Amino acid sequence: MHLKRIDIRSDNFPVNDVYPFNLEVLQKTASLSFTSPVTFLIGENGCGKSTLLRAIATKCGIHIWRDTERRQYQVNRYADRLYQCIEPEWEQSPVNGAFFESEMFHHFAEMVDDSARATPEYLKYYGGEPLKAKSHGQYHMAYFRNRYRIKGLYLMDEPENALSPRRQLELLGLLKELSMGGHAQFIIASHSPILLALPGAVLYSLDQAPISPTTYENTQYYQLYRDFLNNRERYI
Repeated sequence: MHLKRIDIRSDNFPVNDVYPFNLEVLQKTASLSFTSPVTFLIGENGCGKSTLLRAIATKCGIHIWRDTERRQYQVNRYADRLYQCIEPEWEQSPVNGAFFESEMFHHFAEMVDDSARATPEYLKYYGGEPLKAKSHGQYHMAYFRNRYRIKGLYLMDEPENALSPRRQLELLGLLKELSMGGHAQFIIASHSPILLALPGAVLYSLDQAPISPTTYENTQYYQLYRDFLNNRERYI
């Protein structure tokens, strides 16, 4: 692992009644340890997992590519300030990395292809071919296969969003392969019961305070999908 742990300094929260600082799960979690090459952050929408993931990336010096037009409509001035209350502890020294979010990656891929028209070698990090010449799932996987072979800390926000179940299985296999290589560490916010099945991964639930580890079989994702597939008439 590159990132050993993070401390969440709730005593430094600028406010306690505005998101994300009003989340009990953040107020009552002192630290998170990373003991596996792959860590999943899980929980219901609004629990703070994506916000925490972005804060970790920002504090670790990893750039988050953003749509500036969307950002100018942000009304909560505290939304992006959680990183100021996080202290990372590295195993040796900080490493580079990347942040992935499928919604923003669509716009990022367009930028990559535009840049490659003038500088074709720019595509070597993405498989050597224009990203938008492929489907969403294909160019996402092309990025994953090439970028993640470089040493680094990689944060992914719900990477399953643009992937079919078969592509999710492909990503699962890739994560298994890369996590065994010793060069890449992943912290992933996800709802996917396919990805969460990765052997050896640590699952942290943000559905209760403080943030606590859980097992695959105890996740609501596993239980709900299992029950639905075994008795879909009950739900329909």
